Amino acid sequence: MTERRAAILFLTPAFAVILLFFLLPVIASLLLSLTDFDIYAVADIHNIRLIGLRNYSDLLGNALFWKALGNTLYFTVVGGPLTVIVSLATALLVNAKTARFKPLFRTVYFAPVVTTIVAVAVVWKYLYHPRFGLLNRGLHVFGIAPIDWLGDPHWAMPAIMLLAIWKNFGYNMIIFVAALQGVPEELYEAARIDGASGVQQFRHVTLPMLGPTFVFVGIITAIGYLQLFPEPYVMTRGGPVNSTLSVVMLMYEQGFKWWNMGFAAAVAFILFLFIAAATVLQLWAQRSRT
Repeated sequence: MTERRAAILFLTPAFAVILLFFLLPVIASLLLSLTDFDIYAVADIHNIRLIGLRNYSDLLGNALFWKALGNTLYFTVVGGPLTVIVSLATALLVNAKTARFKPLFRTVYFAPVVTTIVAVAVVWKYLYHPRFGLLNRGLHVFGIAPIDWLGDPHWAMPAIMLLAIWKNFGYNMIIFVAALQGVPEELYEAARIDGASGVQQFRHVTLPMLGPTFVFVGIITAIGYLQLFPEPYVMTRGGPVNSTLSVVMLMYEQGFKWWNMGFAAAVAFILFLFIAAATVLQLWAQRSRT
């Protein structure tokens, strides 16, 4: 009984935080999405009307929402795995036995993670400048015509994706480094005795041992990328031609630009369902592989 009380005592603060900052906002968002809460309701709370699922029906019939959802899924499905691959490759290089100055490189690679995203986006916006940007100057050296990275609908999202990969891979790299250091050396010695090459050791020893880490990294990366907002907001404002408009940006514009809070809450709850589905899907896939 004493141990149970101690467990409840230690768990209560964590559950209180989850209740206050997660469950209650989700419930409030769901209830708000069932109303027509707008700027008139801000002036007088009695102007709120319960409209049921009308916001959701309007949302599903809104072409702009489907455009934003497609952009967000494209960013997540393509950018997420690329971020994980870059993170793993960098972790393998940093964790190699022959690598020198490991703490220095870990710090350098992790630095973008703790850098303010707005400042980074502004700098990268100048790097992408169609005439004076460093990237186009590099292309000019090889005789390639300059690209309007942020002004061309075909290149705008890949350009933002490249920024996001550079900004976020350092965090996943640290997690992979910690996981690699936890792989028993005896497994590699046994593989070498059996004649396994470096590639075979990586495939049959390293990757299976990193399975739980892949799940964790994949989930947090997917959750972060589904909430894409600051990069396109600072660099493109959702353009050109809504090619970088994300679901969170649509929610922001509806809620804080047009004051359609009920509609914005519906967008937020739909995004919550997508994040929950992505998390469950990755957990199920890992369990199936195991």
